[in-house]
Amino acid sequence: MISKRMLDRWIEEDVPWFDLTTEVLGIGGQVGSIRWYSREEAVAACVDEGAELARGCGLTVIGQVARGERIRPQGVLLEAEGRMDQIHRAWKVVLNLFEYACGISTRTARLVSAVRSVSPTVAVLTTRKVFPGTKAVSIAAALAGGALPHRLGLGETILIFENHLRQMGGYDGLADRLPAIKARVCDKDICVEVETEEDAMKMIRAGADALQFDKLPPDQVGAIVKKIRATGSDARLIAAGGVQAENAAAYAAAGVDAISTSWIYFGKPVDMSVVIRQAE
Repeated sequence: MISKRMLDRWIEEDVPWFDLTTEVLGIGGQVGSIRWYSREEAVAACVDEGAELARGCGLTVIGQVARGERIRPQGVLLEAEGRMDQIHRAWKVVLNLFEYACGISTRTARLVSAVRSVSPTVAVLTTRKVFPGTKAVSIAAALAGGALPHRLGLGETILIFENHLRQMGGYDGLADRLPAIKARVCDKDICVEVETEEDAMKMIRAGADALQFDKLPPDQVGAIVKKIRATGSDARLIAAGGVQAENAAAYAAAGVDAISTSWIYFGKPVDMSVVIRQAE
């Protein structure tokens, strides 16, 4: 998922020319092994990319876990062998990737588990609210945790926010223009973000394909969902804004088709470390 060009750039960013410490110690030619392991429970993410980084540093990968595998404390994600200059070149860049990616995947798995405790069908979707430059890692980690991206970018989906509506005369203006918009992009769904029951019902009557409820509490979402379903509408309904592991089950129980969250991206990395051994 993450391009080799990007992986190579990470290596060059960390070690642009050579490792001064290994050079002055004179240990670079020695042979050994390195294991990347987790100090705490985690869900493995970006292991294939970590293995490719290790190979890019000249190491031979001798073992790795699968994406999405649950790791117990002291569990090893990746093991490789080679010269010490190669090992020390790979050490931190792989470790940093694992710590941040597994932090996202572990939070994602926690949220997915909360949703699944209520419903086996409610989709868990992730937003575009990632730190710039980290989208590839963030999406890969979310997938490892059991979620799917809500929108990868602006070019493939239509999601109409309040900031769009201000230029269109509000929900009434959008309702008037929606048939023409749908005819122009007949192969795409039109999703509209709403904040009130009145606006939600207005968009349902206008023919919106999906609604996204922004920052509404679960009980209010549930009440609106019931009224929409009573109309016979098959519009997809998405809860968004403030969804996290602690309230995900309540949103799932509200009857939505999906939840959309940014919560998984923000939090502590998983505490990980390495063991480096010289060959006997």
